[in-house]
Amino acid sequence: MSNSRVAGRIFFKVDGQQYSVKAGITYNLGIAKRESMSDASHEHFYKESAQVPYIAGELIDKNNVDVAMFLALDDVTITAELANNKTIVLRDAWQTGEGEVNAEEGMLGFKFEGKSAEEVK
Repeated sequence: MSNSRVAGRIFFKVDGQQYSVKAGITYNLGIAKRESMSDASHEHFYKESAQVPYIAGELIDKNNVDVAMFLALDDVTITAELANNKTIVLRDAWQTGEGEVNAEEGMLGFKFEGKSAEEVK
């Protein structure tokens, strides 16, 4: 039996504590970014730039969420279990989002950046 689901349901944890998040998080494993370059003789090269790994999304602001505590999180491990059976692990992470809460939608935007990330299948 194949599993054709690639998107949708998500489980999001900070140091093992599960939080409710809106589906649609984004992540970057921190792999070097390559940019193409050319010289005057049309020879082509590329350069690499470091990127900071991150996981970003929107937290559902339930009445038991301590917004100030969540925004101050530092040195945590973030785990996102995706619908496609991948797990993204971000280690030694800190919260860098702006901390804006959308009260009408009940959402808190977040972005955790960290020292390393990996994709576990």
